Amino acid sequence: MASKERSSRAMPARQRIESVSLEGLVVLKIIQHCQEEGAEGDVVQGVLLGLVEGNKLEITNCFPFSQNSEENDEEDIYYQMEMMRHLRSVNIDHLHVGWYQSTYLGAFVNKNLLESQYSYQNSISESVVLVYDPLKTSQGILSFRALRLSQKMMDLYAEKEFTPSSLNKIGMKHDEMFEEIPLVIKNSNLVNTLLCKLDETLTEPQHNDFLSLARGNFIEKNVQLLMETVDELGQDTQKFHNYQRNSARQQQQKDAYLMKRKGENQARKERGERPLPEEDLSKIFKPLQVPSRLENLLLSGQAENYCNEINEFASQSFAKLFLSEALQDAQ
Repeated sequence: MASKERSSRAMPARQRIESVSLEGLVVLKIIQHCQEEGAEGDVVQGVLLGLVEGNKLEITNCFPFSQNSEENDEEDIYYQMEMMRHLRSVNIDHLHVGWYQSTYLGAFVNKNLLESQYSYQNSISESVVLVYDPLKTSQGILSFRALRLSQKMMDLYAEKEFTPSSLNKIGMKHDEMFEEIPLVIKNSNLVNTLLCKLDETLTEPQHNDFLSLARGNFIEKNVQLLMETVDELGQDTQKFHNYQRNSARQQQQKDAYLMKRKGENQARKERGERPLPEEDLSKIFKPLQVPSRLENLLLSGQAENYCNEINEFASQSFAKLFLSEALQDAQ
């Protein structure tokens, strides 16, 4: 869980972040962190450091969270402050600009990420969360996404009220919770020159598997997770339907009770008696608790994410199948 304490710093006038520039060093550090500590699907997290230039956020360095962060928040805060102090002493960018987290098969839309990013963004308005998927990267697609909470979600989360009326009032939909910021990975000219030089020195031919059709396992896992998410979404929807049914039944009982009292008062009036005293209906018919719709938003957003992943890989697989079929027919 990301720490909620942030370093204080003087910042210029707040501007909307429209792009994120990610140094190649940060990419390699995050990948190494996942390889060393992200075994068996464990989620790894860390701090992003950099600076803000106009409407562009430049991420130039990072370091992982302390392994004891979940056990001792104070120790984790001290660890982060010491790391930033040491980086500043060697003239490295030390300003806190967000955090990163690994994810597997795109399963990152949850309460933990929402709470952590709200805490960051509420303290540092320019901060982003960098989501890295090592499994998707292993399929040949470097998967980094820079996300921020939308202003609607920030306002809604600040009120801590996720009722249907509040969602309708603000016009919140599941695909409006996060904003994806365009991300560009860049290297220095010296690094690019070194990469070109290394490419020239390679003597063995590189075997590429661009036409490999072995993507079924990845799509199968996404479909399985999508089915589980849809089942959870159905259960959450059933809870809300039960609330609506109980609410309608209670309203019918309340109307019947009011009609009965009205009839009794009319009879007492005809007999010249005083009407019955007013009663607090909230004590007789206790208001039902409206279920939170936050879980529904998160599950809907996660289901959409799985659908996008399946659509992306299925499109590539179909393109390879058609290409392979054409090549086979040409032989």
